[in-house]
Amino acid sequence: MIGRRLLNGSAPGGISGRRMTDPRTIEPIAARGWPAAEEGALGGWRLHASSGQSGRINTCWPMAAPDRSADEAIAAAEDWYLRRGLTPRFKLIEGFGDPPDLAERLAARGYRPDTPTLTMVGPLRGEIDAEARVTDARCADFDAVFADPAFGQSEDALERLGALARIPRPRGFAVIRMDGEAAAVGVCAIEGEWAGIMGMRTAPSFRRRGLARRLFRTLTAFAAAAGARRGYLQVDEDNASAIALYEAEGFVGSYLYRYWTRA
Repeated sequence: MIGRRLLNGSAPGGISGRRMTDPRTIEPIAARGWPAAEEGALGGWRLHASSGQSGRINTCWPMAAPDRSADEAIAAAEDWYLRRGLTPRFKLIEGFGDPPDLAERLAARGYRPDTPTLTMVGPLRGEIDAEARVTDARCADFDAVFADPAFGQSEDALERLGALARIPRPRGFAVIRMDGEAAAVGVCAIEGEWAGIMGMRTAPSFRRRGLARRLFRTLTAFAAAAGARRGYLQVDEDNASAIALYEAEGFVGSYLYRYWTRA
């Protein structure tokens, strides 16, 4: 197997973990909680496309057997993305996927892995911050913080805001204000017992004031009040400060995935 495998629920990079939560449980929920603009399928392979910015909504997720041979499915996925003007990419979870040797097949075609991303799960606890407002739709304050140029190009922000607008209800868009200004924003997407925590951003002028923790607790408390019992999130494996925050709030590493793109 190319890359490191999660063993006994322990994630790479020193992240303490418990028994792995089956990705086949979380991944379909995560796909609905961060919806692509367009979707397709090759049997058990799911195709997600938007405008080419965010990895999760612009990749093929090969979670179950395709409806044709593996090499034919790879070629069909490549064609599907190229016809949309997008670079073909595959999202591979370590230890999962069909066929089991898909990483080797992609490597033989010139694909290489990047952006190792950790999925974490944990309990929903905390309380809604006194300075927070949570609604079921975006507002101008939310968009202003989320699309701040400090977080990247405007095209990336527009694609992500479009995905956020497609999240089905129940959902929560949180804004924390400080000194009369919108300071931090985040989102939770709720489906049954699960809630996805995502889109957490703090305006540059308000960083290092503990807002990320306050925002995280607000989102998990809101999700719990809406009936969810467990949370999930995705975080870059090298984002040590964010991982430390989530661990302190009871979340643990569950599984790792990477994006595979042709070199």
